[in-house]
Amino acid sequence: MSKNKLAKFADMERYPHVFQAADVATNDTPFAMRGRWHADFFKNDNPIVLELGCGRGEYTVGLGRLFPDKNFIGVDIKGARMWTGATESLEAGMSNVAFLRTHIEFIDRFFAPGEVAEIWLTFSDPQMKKVTKRLTSTYFMARYRRFLQDNGLIHLKTDSNFLFTYTNYMVEANKLPVDFKTDDLYHTLAAEQDEEVKQILGIQTYYEQQWIARGLTIKYLKFQLPQQGELVEPDVEIELDDYRSYNRSKRSGLTTSK
Repeated sequence: MSKNKLAKFADMERYPHVFQAADVATNDTPFAMRGRWHADFFKNDNPIVLELGCGRGEYTVGLGRLFPDKNFIGVDIKGARMWTGATESLEAGMSNVAFLRTHIEFIDRFFAPGEVAEIWLTFSDPQMKKVTKRLTSTYFMARYRRFLQDNGLIHLKTDSNFLFTYTNYMVEANKLPVDFKTDDLYHTLAAEQDEEVKQILGIQTYYEQQWIARGLTIKYLKFQLPQQGELVEPDVEIELDDYRSYNRSKRSGLTTSK
């Protein structure tokens, strides 16, 4: 029988690699680890990679196993889900994995300029109603710039055709360099010769497995975010997803959105 939420929260309070700042919206106290992640926690100069909206932390832990020469931090506000990856990484003695429980809207409060090398967005809510809530919107790109290295990498892995299409338009509008793009990841992986790429993209989250079982194709986009240049939102109508994503609220009766 799985632990209940209170027991999981109690566990994470004592986990040395879990940092909790769920009250960030009302607490202006500077985060002590900001600018000190390398020196005070990881105790190395290896690149730091964030997974924003990490859920159970499958990618954070999976990438941590694949790349011991990088540091990984999973970020989410849902502590009961995060407990799974936090517990697995603790029991495995993984020194290159940490978790941060907070609201992603305030993510720039936790990292100093140039402190992060890459960001993973794994099955983020597409937020079809409000552009500023999308984790690939220019609203968030501006925040990422505050701590991401110049030309730092952003990885989007999604089941949502809406979010994938919107992100492509955003990338094109801002002329952001694209390193890799596919609208059918596992078909692409079947022909991929690079075993490392297949390992990375082959990690499957709990929710991803649900969507694959429902016959949905998985999309993936990898692009760079330069520090220079004014960010602009794409002015285009996008067809809304025609399905209700797993465990997400029912969408409105609209058929398109910007």
